[in-house]
Amino acid sequence: MKFFIDTANLDQIKEAQDLGILDGVTTNPSLMAKEGITGEQNVINHYKAICAIVDDKVSAEVISTTYEEIIKEGEALAALDAKIVVKVPMIKDGVKAIKYFTSKGIRTNCTLIFSAGQALLAAKAGATYVSPFLGRLDDIGSEGLTLIEDIRLIFDNYGYPTEILAASIRGPLHIISCAKLGADVMTGPLSAILGLLKHPLTDNGLATFLADHKKAAEAAAKG
Repeated sequence: MKFFIDTANLDQIKEAQDLGILDGVTTNPSLMAKEGITGEQNVINHYKAICAIVDDKVSAEVISTTYEEIIKEGEALAALDAKIVVKVPMIKDGVKAIKYFTSKGIRTNCTLIFSAGQALLAAKAGATYVSPFLGRLDDIGSEGLTLIEDIRLIFDNYGYPTEILAASIRGPLHIISCAKLGADVMTGPLSAILGLLKHPLTDNGLATFLADHKKAAEAAAKG
């Protein structure tokens, strides 16, 4: 399972990269705005800064909604760095654009997926990734994990190479559940990733080991 971090915060991206488990980054206009990154050139410079930190797979989202403008914006983003994956919304013109980008060898991430049918269309168009938003489905009383399971079954049935990028991850349990269901990628906040490190028995065990080592060292010093 690949691990992406869903943020525009450079410090968090560096921390995840230094941990040695980071495979990529996803961003969106909301995350950029959260970091105070506004204006076209500032956004472009920020994408370049992200690409300088990670090894590959930086999803950069278009804000256009018409075919021609999505193509224009997506090609400009892809030209910034070979690591860029063009993030395209699940709309009719978005699907058309994914088909075009695929024909040009440009990787794509189809975002805002909330149904298996949407994921199927994106895969048919050749999307590199589809991003089902399980957390947002959970928020409205739907079962987000069921969507991951349905997409996995459909893609396996027909051998689609499109990868399932589980998005809107809220915590470590989401990550484990998506891994069990066969999601290819997860993207979530740094807190969710670091949450996988934690277990009270690990903390207790380490404290005991250190205390025993200290006692043995003190006994050896006295003897």
